[in-house]
Amino acid sequence: MRHLIVITLALIMTGCGAEMLGSAATGAASKAEELKQAEKNKEQARQRLEAANQAAQQSLQEADKAANQ
Repeated sequence: MRHLIVITLALIMTGCGAEMLGSAATGAASKAEELKQAEKNKEQARQRLEAANQAAQQSLQEADKAANQ
């Protein structure tokens, strides 16, 4: 009888550990996806800033040409 209780407890503890590992893996995958999305957002922001800087530079060049004519 005592062996049966020990085996039952061991199986219960093993099941809890497997559930914890599954939860940890799911959490890690979620964080990896968040990081991937953050990198994508960062790249899009960089591209928008670069385009805005180019537009501002072009406007300054056109204003300088107009002032020198």
